[in-house]
Amino acid sequence: MLSVAPPWVLQGACRAGRLVRVLPGIYVDAALVREADPGLPPLARVGPEMARRAALAYTGGRAALSRLTALDVWGLRCQATGEPVYLDLPSGAGLRGRPQLVVRHRSDFAVAPPYAVTRNGLPVTRLDRTLVDCWPLLPSVDRSGPLIRAVNDRLTTPQRLVTALAEVPRVPDRAALCGLLDRLAAGCRSALEIWGHDHVFTGPGMPTFARQVRVQVGGRTFYLDLFAEAERVDIELDGATSHGDPAEREIDLRRDALLATIGILVVRFTHRRLVTDPLQVRQETLDILAARRRWPMIK
Repeated sequence: MLSVAPPWVLQGACRAGRLVRVLPGIYVDAALVREADPGLPPLARVGPEMARRAALAYTGGRAALSRLTALDVWGLRCQATGEPVYLDLPSGAGLRGRPQLVVRHRSDFAVAPPYAVTRNGLPVTRLDRTLVDCWPLLPSVDRSGPLIRAVNDRLTTPQRLVTALAEVPRVPDRAALCGLLDRLAAGCRSALEIWGHDHVFTGPGMPTFARQVRVQVGGRTFYLDLFAEAERVDIELDGATSHGDPAEREIDLRRDALLATIGILVVRFTHRRLVTDPLQVRQETLDILAARRRWPMIK
């Protein structure tokens, strides 16, 4: 606008309440500004999409959305109300943070691959680095969810996450993140599977289970949670919300019956049993595996 109108025109529009200055040089139509506490920074009074566009415009194309903001754009966690817009910029960009805008200058950064990509029309940091950067910013109970979902949705891999972690020398609670990446690399694909791995299905007497094993039977493809190949036993861990729908229960029963036709015994443990009685679940698993070793297998 400054290229076609003198500054006093914008100043007058702001005084008249037609425009709102949200950042230096960045103005928004007042109709798009929410009615909110007038003490809030202007960037906090516009919608998330508008705030991100304004922040990117402020940097003149020299930044990418990062950390919690990028995680939202990647579709792995909705950014909570009141959280700022996060940006990454190259060192020497000469821009600083503002109220409701957090900027980080990186010597190893450019708004181009492999550092940043375009998603939904917005420049964002690549996903594996975004997930690592968000680890210390999230409450401990919420940290694992985005990483597990990203791997399950095949947006990234445990190996790429390990590489991204190596790029960041100081990450709070790094040991816990390394432990999670180890479990994901081992094939765990849910918080329940990770808990079972750590507390039930490893240790003396337990075989080394193969995880997420791909099996085809009857023209269908299944993935087995924990598969003891020698005994042909598949351990399935049913989450806390599993089988609330009778139709879903019927699907599982048909799946188990198909696997039985090729000699695979499916054993299911509920979330409640696994977490409240892990010793009993462990003993039952050992007994089932021992019995299968004694019985002749269908070849």
